Amino acid sequence: MSSVSAREQLLRSCADAAEAIRNECNTVLLADEDSIESSLAGCSHALIDLLLRQAAEVCVCYQDLQFANAEVAEVHSEKQSLISKRLDDIISISYAKFYAFVFGDLPICWRQLYTDASILKFCLGFLQYPNLGDSATSSKPFQPPLEETGHEIGELVKILDLALILAGAAGEQRGRSWVNTALELLYVVWKEANTSKDTLTLEPSEKRMKLGIEDVFSAAEPFTPPVKHPIERVDELSMEAFQTYMDSPQDLNLGPMPLIIRGSIRDWPALSTNAWSKPSYLLSRAFDGYRLVPVEIGRSYVDEGWGQKIITFGEFLTKYIDPFLAGDQDDSSGNHTISSSSVRSSTAYLAQHPLFTQLPSLRNDILIPDYCYTAPPPHPTDPSIDRPELDEPLLNAWFGPPGTITPLHNDPYHNILTQVVGRKYVRLYSPLDTQEMQARGREHGVEMGNTSLMDVGVVEGWDTWSENHDQHVQEDLDAFKKVPFLDCILEPGDALYIPTGWWHYVRGLSVSFSVSFWWN
Repeated sequence: MSSVSAREQLLRSCADAAEAIRNECNTVLLADEDSIESSLAGCSHALIDLLLRQAAEVCVCYQDLQFANAEVAEVHSEKQSLISKRLDDIISISYAKFYAFVFGDLPICWRQLYTDASILKFCLGFLQYPNLGDSATSSKPFQPPLEETGHEIGELVKILDLALILAGAAGEQRGRSWVNTALELLYVVWKEANTSKDTLTLEPSEKRMKLGIEDVFSAAEPFTPPVKHPIERVDELSMEAFQTYMDSPQDLNLGPMPLIIRGSIRDWPALSTNAWSKPSYLLSRAFDGYRLVPVEIGRSYVDEGWGQKIITFGEFLTKYIDPFLAGDQDDSSGNHTISSSSVRSSTAYLAQHPLFTQLPSLRNDILIPDYCYTAPPPHPTDPSIDRPELDEPLLNAWFGPPGTITPLHNDPYHNILTQVVGRKYVRLYSPLDTQEMQARGREHGVEMGNTSLMDVGVVEGWDTWSENHDQHVQEDLDAFKKVPFLDCILEPGDALYIPTGWWHYVRGLSVSFSVSFWWN
């Protein structure tokens, strides 16, 4: 019995998803309101009916695959264009609802409606390129040409990635599980269709990446701050020893101090066999650069002109992370040099993003430190800041070029900040000195009470004030300079314990990839 190809698996998966969406919509429309179990139930019946009709049309398209001929294909092309427009309408209407709620309060029906419409749009899009990965044609040049196919692949990936990033790929029957599987199968189809191509392809508008012989990110540091009050460093601690450390602080009013633990993450594949320091490896886990990521544009989220946008991982690497990957920045001697001004003018940061939920393959390269399963103390000065106990640690990725800055702030959780690639400068201030941190409060409708008005870079003379800074802050610089602090430079393999309530400022010195683990 011959094995089923990835293309056939994806076609079947799409057909099943369209049928399941149609059935779920029917159930919602026909059932009594009190007996409905579907998450779609909270959406308007008119929208559910519209989704049902598009699902039914997609089902017909898949059923007619075996009878396809030139005339049928022409009719289907017109019909598919109309279906796609209607699905875009559903996606647009559901996304508009996202702005009416804080995301945590957003009714799940709108997130599932967005996700299901996106799944149907993806299935319809995949159907429009029937030769993609077909074993009968994979040995021949793509029709249309590779550049156009790259654009088509990018559009298909974009549909599902936006469902993941914007809607959390909601839905119990399909949702994130279906989306992740579909992207895995699509990547196999894509790779099989490009086996004869030896050049990595990114966005059509991008130059093809020319990776250096070493295939590693540049280690250049435009600026390296001095470490004045080093944080204590210890070799790997057992879980019991770490618990004892937290339970036996020198200052009972302050609680445990920050601590750098060396060697605790040395067994991570991200530091060895699946090295994140290699751009080619990261790209292979991000659909050869086609996956989308949300990034912050600007040096720091408190700076004027700071913003956010969603771009492909390939563009993020070549345009923002390490310009040498594009093959244009090497000097004749092969040395890599970066000026701080050039970094600052084009800074993007993948910050506090649940990347490992979006890209599960990268999640397999790291392990949750045992320290995150200990029992840490409450907030030392304000127990009201403590959050309900987490079921599992919260993981976030921090990936950026030299010069990225996370301004002075504090968090409501204990944190293990691990350094995987490159180096970062970290400065910490005690929660006992919170009054001197001058918390910002509410700004432009956003609560910024955990972020300080003080810019450490400006205080130390490393940076200059932004044009619209508060003038009264300058008058307080002398007082702030007298506040004691601890600091360090994190190296690959280091794990920094940041107790809850401690104010911390983080500055990327080189290309840097960190993972934070919040727990309580």
